[in-house]
Amino acid sequence: QVQVVESGGGLVQAGGSLRLSCVVSGSIFSVNTMGWYRQAPGNQRDLVATATSGGNTNYADSVKGRFTISRDFRKIDLQMNGLTPEDTGLYYCSASVRNSPVGRDYQQWGQGTQVTVSS
Repeated sequence: QVQVVESGGGLVQAGGSLRLSCVVSGSIFSVNTMGWYRQAPGNQRDLVATATSGGNTNYADSVKGRFTISRDFRKIDLQMNGLTPEDTGLYYCSASVRNSPVGRDYQQWGQGTQVTVSS
């Protein structure tokens, strides 16, 4: 069974920083792309940042220069600086996992961690 567990959310004032972490565990052959998505109330879930197993990263335009994603095997961190109220939302960790050498990748999600930025 695969588990995706996030941590590190909270309440912070505008201009502050938070660091989110996510760990994937379980009976897995490989973990490919991992990433963070966020969902504000009434909105769809949007990509924030991703990191491939090869070290490539990708960011939403709205967070470039403020957020940094880092990866260490099956763990990713998201360092968030210069937070604004628009960054408020439920942040989900996603992992593209494969259970066997001949299996297909499928996406696994965490439960989400709340980030609230006050003005």
